[in-house]
Amino acid sequence: QVQLVESGGGLVQAGGSLRLSCAASGRALSSYSMGWFRQAPGKEREFVAVISWRGSVTYYTDSVKGRFTISRDNAKNTMYLQMNSLKPEDTAVYYCGAHRNPFTLSPTPTLPDFGSWGQGTQVTVSS
Repeated sequence: QVQLVESGGGLVQAGGSLRLSCAASGRALSSYSMGWFRQAPGKEREFVAVISWRGSVTYYTDSVKGRFTISRDNAKNTMYLQMNSLKPEDTAVYYCGAHRNPFTLSPTPTLPDFGSWGQGTQVTVSS
């Protein structure tokens, strides 16, 4: 089973940028499609973005389209989330997850689609 560790979160002003990283160990990241989810206080964990195992297919939730970019470097066993034009409503704990199925990818994946999760990294956007 793959182990995942997120990093790169922090405090940023509205309009600023952050880049999150998700480092994998235990198994090759290239074995998995990967995704980012986030959970704000008092809310359920929600889908943010997902990327196929080769990086050729990506999907985003509507609220981050045009602002966030998901990418991966399989040689470095790392996935990224570049977040630009951040808004206070982006404040949440961000989690990366490894998709259970490397061959199919839904544009709107759900939590049960993912079998491994990192511990999360806090992103706080001040107004």
